[in-house]
Amino acid sequence: MRKASPEELIERARAGQRGPLARLLSLVERGGEPARAVGRLTFPLAGSAHTVGITGAPGAGKSTLTSALVGHMRSLDLEAAVLAIDPSSPFTGGAILGDRVRMGDHSLDQGVFIRSMATRGQLGGLALATPAAVRVLDAVGFGWVLIETVGVGQVEVEIAGAADTTVVVVNPGWGDSVQANKAGLMEIADIFVINKADRPGVNDTRRDLEQMLELSQLGSWEPPIVATVGHSGEGVDQLWQALVDHRAHLETSGEGAARRARRADDELRRILTEAVLERADRAWEAPDGVALRAEVAARRIDPYRAAETLLGVANDAAEEPG
Repeated sequence: MRKASPEELIERARAGQRGPLARLLSLVERGGEPARAVGRLTFPLAGSAHTVGITGAPGAGKSTLTSALVGHMRSLDLEAAVLAIDPSSPFTGGAILGDRVRMGDHSLDQGVFIRSMATRGQLGGLALATPAAVRVLDAVGFGWVLIETVGVGQVEVEIAGAADTTVVVVNPGWGDSVQANKAGLMEIADIFVINKADRPGVNDTRRDLEQMLELSQLGSWEPPIVATVGHSGEGVDQLWQALVDHRAHLETSGEGAARRARRADDELRRILTEAVLERADRAWEAPDGVALRAEVAARRIDPYRAAETLLGVANDAAEEPG
């Protein structure tokens, strides 16, 4: 049976078929030329979706809150896509699927698409394929894409580079660690959420966050602080309003365009770096590369000249036809 081409998969996914959409995301995750083909096809179709990064320490209740937010969006008749970035399985390298299980209430809803993606060892809390996956979801018509990160602490600041709006989730009683996390949080948070607000300590945590904001050099947007109870949905309507307000601010202030430009630069640099590394790896294993490495080991040529020569070998190999 003939496999559907990326063009056919995109056409079917844009018609609302979930199977082809899942296959497109699988191609993106595997990388290589099929992923590049999907990227080239979806690039001109994307550019309209608003991406929301939901981050915070492990146990903050991000998955439950994301599920409640999706439920609120569906009550407004809005479709939503969720990328749940899960830890990688040590056996298969795939996602462990914990977040997807916790959002099972939406599994039968055709207006919701949930995809677990493995970090594959990435320390920033995101999968390498996340930007390309967001573009696929954007291209097939999702106006809102939620990215829930693994929850690995302060290194999760990477989410700010992949999202239009970054939501930082904390819990009551979290104030003792505010100072330790202050620099990273202040750089990335567009909205603060005090989740599990049915527990003691909400007012203290809000006060700590407000003090952080007072001491920070804020731009034209001051991050609001929203209290929520993810499992009951309390406060989720206020979180949604904060998201809508921030999206409007990004467009009217011009900051949204600036963020998208930075994101495009970052992705281009990453793609360029990967392309150079692929060529360098081929040159490294080629006969000329093996001989050159032997020359360095014998100290007949210095490694700097050898590296320049290897880059030349890589470029020559890339220019050869076929």
